[in-house]
Amino acid sequence: MFDPTKFTTTKAKPLPVFLLLDASSSMSGNKIDDLNKAVKVMLNTFAEEEKMEREIPVSVITFGNEVNLHVSFTKASQVQWQDLQANGMTPMGTALKMAKAMIEDKETTPSRAYRPLAVLVSDGQPNDSWERPLEDFINQGRSSKCDRMALAIGHDADEKILNRFIEGTTHQLFYAENAAQLHDFFQYLTMSVTTRSRSNNPNEVPAASEISLDGASIHAKPQANGSRQTAAKSDDAEYF
Repeated sequence: MFDPTKFTTTKAKPLPVFLLLDASSSMSGNKIDDLNKAVKVMLNTFAEEEKMEREIPVSVITFGNEVNLHVSFTKASQVQWQDLQANGMTPMGTALKMAKAMIEDKETTPSRAYRPLAVLVSDGQPNDSWERPLEDFINQGRSSKCDRMALAIGHDADEKILNRFIEGTTHQLFYAENAAQLHDFFQYLTMSVTTRSRSNNPNEVPAASEISLDGASIHAKPQANGSRQTAAKSDDAEYF
């Protein structure tokens, strides 16, 4: 007897991207405008990838006047972007706690997902307690398995914290002094994710040398050994 349930297609595994974005008062003006533009370009590129049976869910957490889940765990092609507004202080520690809680929750970030990318963008210094949340994020539980990138905007960004966030990854800290450099960072981020989504093992993070940015004014250099970050489990296994 004909059974239509035998002809189901395999559902694409999600490759999650978590953005932790500084929306404090110091980001007002051109900084926040340029950040909004860069994120929208990224989302459009991810949406194009999803047309090819790939799934790139995006979560956006902002920290400024308050810590806000600006975009919940949503496929890039379904995100209805609302521009960020800059105000308030820099509660980065609380933002890290929220991001970790989302990653640890298997109903929010499913076990079948590929290795997530967590991205921290800031132009200043935290005004809350950040030490323990940062240590927990990079060393404890499921969040410790994330790939991590960081961008320092301007001269006042706390490089020590941002460098600590990417410790153990193959990435260097990115810097942006203008709109072009901020755009280049998000272009690099986007190309890293799309390269992974097309690879045989999307849990493996491509080396910086494999990502070229035409005309870019910033770039990430590979570590001395040029190594990749490789997942501990096979492509067919649950990563978390």
